[in-house]
Amino acid sequence: MEIESQTESMDPSNMLPPPPGTFQDREDLIKHVRDFGANQGYVVTIKKSRKDRRVILGCDRGGVYRNRRKIEESKRKRKACSRLINCPFEAIGKKEDDVWVLTIKNGEHNHEPFKDMSQHPYSRRFSEDEVRQIKVMTDAGIKPRQVLKALKKNNPELQSTPRHLYNLKAKIRQGNISEKSFKSWRPNRSVPVNTTNPLEPSSKHNIHPLKVPNLIGGKYVDSQACAIIDVINPATQEVVSQVPLTTYEEFKAAVSAAKQAYPSWRNTPVTTRQRIMFKLQELIRRDIDKLAMNITIEQGKTLKGAQGDVLRGLEVVEHACGMATLQMGEFVPNASNGIDTYCLREPLGVCAGICPFNFPAMISLWMFPIAVTCGNTFILKPSEKNPGASMILAALAMEAGLPHGVLNIVHGTNDIVNYICDDDDIKAVSFVGSNTAGMNIYARAAARGKRVQSNMGAQNHAIIMPDASMEATLNALVAAGFGAAGQRCMALSTAVFVGGSIPWEEELVACAKALKVNAGTEPGADLGPVISKEAKDRICRLVQNDVGSGARLVLDGRNIVVFLCFFPVVALHICYCFQILLDYSLLVNLLFM
Repeated sequence: MEIESQTESMDPSNMLPPPPGTFQDREDLIKHVRDFGANQGYVVTIKKSRKDRRVILGCDRGGVYRNRRKIEESKRKRKACSRLINCPFEAIGKKEDDVWVLTIKNGEHNHEPFKDMSQHPYSRRFSEDEVRQIKVMTDAGIKPRQVLKALKKNNPELQSTPRHLYNLKAKIRQGNISEKSFKSWRPNRSVPVNTTNPLEPSSKHNIHPLKVPNLIGGKYVDSQACAIIDVINPATQEVVSQVPLTTYEEFKAAVSAAKQAYPSWRNTPVTTRQRIMFKLQELIRRDIDKLAMNITIEQGKTLKGAQGDVLRGLEVVEHACGMATLQMGEFVPNASNGIDTYCLREPLGVCAGICPFNFPAMISLWMFPIAVTCGNTFILKPSEKNPGASMILAALAMEAGLPHGVLNIVHGTNDIVNYICDDDDIKAVSFVGSNTAGMNIYARAAARGKRVQSNMGAQNHAIIMPDASMEATLNALVAAGFGAAGQRCMALSTAVFVGGSIPWEEELVACAKALKVNAGTEPGADLGPVISKEAKDRICRLVQNDVGSGARLVLDGRNIVVFLCFFPVVALHICYCFQILLDYSLLVNLLFM
């Protein structure tokens, strides 16, 4: 696939159709389709409508110029700048047994998505509430400029111009605007356009929340599994999406797709594979804000921490850009009498990666970029708690030119992990996660003769010497103990003060108190929520167990409440341990495991 032609040709996977579903009424269905389309970068308009039975929705690329005079259709003209090109996208809503059923007749688009919804004329429309306010202020005799100023005070991003206001006021004066015509849809500009991510929080009116699809052979495939897991926003406890527990047949289809793609991919020149990585790192930098927002919503960490997650993974992609040099072999002439030795580096075949929840972008990027650039094909299993970042990265990889089937994604829990370990077509497995899971994966996969890379749970200890710089040490302790809410392998769990901790306690507590606990999307947040309520309960139990064992609690954050949502514990837990080591008079546990 030529990279130069990738951006020019239409790629339907860049703009996904909304998932089929059922809705209580017609307006809920239309709102769901329009909001989903705006998130993907296209604008949905009503093409035909029978309000009692059916509505047909299409895609409007930029608006149509309609001559106000009644003239023949063949003589209608369009503005020279109009982008309308008869997009084939079509969604149909039908009323069946008192509910409205959404089906997608054609989910493809033949044009590029909007990068910013403000490019479309619909973004300049007044909303329903704004139309009501304008009518009230007009009836009260308020001047147009004052009306517009009042609207912009409530909505600084309002795109409507005085001309729009004058036109609306003229309709109001002429009596051409009624209660039925108040409803005026406008793309939500506060939601970033997401042209590659198939994940979008489902509408609260949708009876069937969005299922995250598998990626098999370059296509997004809805799982037929009945069992699903909710992806929860830790800050709000809202359901973001639903992850299916992929069936064995669907898993084998992904392995088969990877196996079929392998022969041609391994014979692709390494410079071509390398060029795709150059493009991928460019696309990741372009969409870093989108990735960070998805990580924050699904995992809970702050936006700054989420950006760091992406940037750390990006370093691996940049390393893969040098694969032509990294894959160089060796040659030793006359190593023995009449014998020359060769060392060649060849791909293994189908490889697999199993990711944890704490760094959804970084760890995915640890795995598949290096594997595929070496000539392997890949099966990725993201964490069921936050699959969105991996899905975005996979879409970016395909946009960069990665052929279909080279990278596949399947979702699930223990069963999928066991399938990966047991499948004879998978030659190597990479894992990052807990000790228990890591040891099981290592034993099970190694028994099948696979190469296994198992990065398991780690513990970090800090030794503070008496002559340590207080400011530098405190900054290091707080960053290591509380960064990412402590949900990382190398988080600081124990600090040992040589010579005593009393001089440090007051300053350390002050630093911990200064941390701002809030939702990760809030400006200035230093600490976001841990991944789940179960994780918080575990932290609280650990703190309580140590208090019950005689520990002195100098800062207790177990009952902190922020906006009535669930947020993590900020607990500094100090245990005196005089008899552990003579030189170590105090042990400080930062209980974020």
